[in-house]
Amino acid sequence: MDVDADMPAHAAHHAHSPRGHSAGHSYRSTPPTDYPTLVVRNVHLPFDADSPTLADPLYNVYCVGGRVDRIELVTTNGSGSVSGSSGRNSPARHPEFSSSASPRGNGAGPSPRDHRQGSSHGELDAQGRGILLPALVHAHIHLDKCFLLDQCDELVTGHFSEALRVTAKAKSGFPYNLDDLYDRGRKLISQSIECGVTLMRAHVEVDETVHFACVDTGLRLRKLFRDVCHVQIAVFAQDPLFASSNDDRPGLNYVLMQTAIRRHGVEAVGSAPYVEPSISHAKRNIELIFDLAYDAGIHVDFHLDYNLDPHSEPLIWYVLDQLRQRIQAGRWRAGCHVCVGHATRLTLFTPEEWAALRAALVDERLPLTLVGLPPSDLYMMGRGLDYAPRGTLNVPRLATEHGLRVAMAVNNVENAFTPQGPVDPLGLCPLGVAVFQAGTKIDCRTLLEAVTLNSRLAIGGFHKGSATLSLTPSPGMVADFVLLHDNDSVHSAALNPSFSRTTIRHGVMVARRIQQSWILPQKTPSPDPIPPE
Repeated sequence: MDVDADMPAHAAHHAHSPRGHSAGHSYRSTPPTDYPTLVVRNVHLPFDADSPTLADPLYNVYCVGGRVDRIELVTTNGSGSVSGSSGRNSPARHPEFSSSASPRGNGAGPSPRDHRQGSSHGELDAQGRGILLPALVHAHIHLDKCFLLDQCDELVTGHFSEALRVTAKAKSGFPYNLDDLYDRGRKLISQSIECGVTLMRAHVEVDETVHFACVDTGLRLRKLFRDVCHVQIAVFAQDPLFASSNDDRPGLNYVLMQTAIRRHGVEAVGSAPYVEPSISHAKRNIELIFDLAYDAGIHVDFHLDYNLDPHSEPLIWYVLDQLRQRIQAGRWRAGCHVCVGHATRLTLFTPEEWAALRAALVDERLPLTLVGLPPSDLYMMGRGLDYAPRGTLNVPRLATEHGLRVAMAVNNVENAFTPQGPVDPLGLCPLGVAVFQAGTKIDCRTLLEAVTLNSRLAIGGFHKGSATLSLTPSPGMVADFVLLHDNDSVHSAALNPSFSRTTIRHGVMVARRIQQSWILPQKTPSPDPIPPE
């Protein structure tokens, strides 16, 4: 189900796909005996039906060879299978909450590389408290501009133009301080994994200012974390491809992009057409990015329609036209996907426009997914208006009224474009409950899907022919999960996500984040002091 390029070779075969990105996997019915196994015991599961009959009981989830092997209902008389089996070897029982690869005992769990070093069979006992969700996905996050606020000039207006200016100034130092660039990116990825992220699309900029400093650093980080998180590197042009409105040919930024996408490990190419000097140049930008993607066999990522101007032309229609024409002409690679971030202009769409968009995405099945970026969208949009608009894609409403799967992503962390907010994708769910006034169980399920399933879909994380997208694990699916230790339902996970979490990638526990706290012991209250006379 997952097309992670780092899936072990003896568990998968690579079908024709975007470069560096496997489009499909099969697995042996009898994996090697030393292949990693993991049992997650006594855990709640996010059943789609949201029925107490299914959601209230506890389950054991068996993972073998990086995939779900079977799921058992926990009963007073033992466990009984509720899902059948994928036909593979099942792990033997071990002492609860332990790992044969780790001598650290109760609750320690294996280190990220334990399963890579030899025979390892792990158990994770949720002890009846906790819900197992699909792993979180960053569909859109900037790796090079994170944690940059303290290196920028002080913000005065907070406007987008100011953010561009102060960030460009800070960027000029990137090539001369590669250690800082690396450390900030490593911090972002590490914190993301602790939150439950096992797949991310990381944007790294290429332009006249930074040249290849960001992409090369991103590729180093991709390699560093390859065992615990799949970091999709997206070569991104934040600056215009055309130097001025008088130019009819792209400039140096485009030449640098042509070179950058050829680096091994680059999996997507993107741009921000709205920064071009004219609408015609913006459309040429879109065409050029499509050309680059086709030539390299990689995904496309547009930061698009980032405004709330009812008089501006929505470029989403031009992107769809280009995509449609290229598919018909055979100039689109099978398995590639288009991701469109921001798209705030679409919040002004009429019902007829949404119907037309639905026809393209659902009926025609064009491979394009919208990604709302609430932290940035809410911070930047509508500054000149007398009222505060919800200037970000309304994920629950678009799902309910138009059947659209829209993703949500963090975008930026501690920089001039988004100075506020954590790296945690799951934190977007309670934010969405408030912003969209969407606190029902159905709404909360939709919000969780936006940062898991829909985000994976947006960046090409599912191969053609995958099973129906579902929060509920099933035999054969890739065992990428996040266990929320202090939530026991989909509703509570979206309303108030647990801080304490365990991240599982390919059936291996790769991170655990545990909340520790204390409070001063309370003594018997002293009698009130006698007031002075």
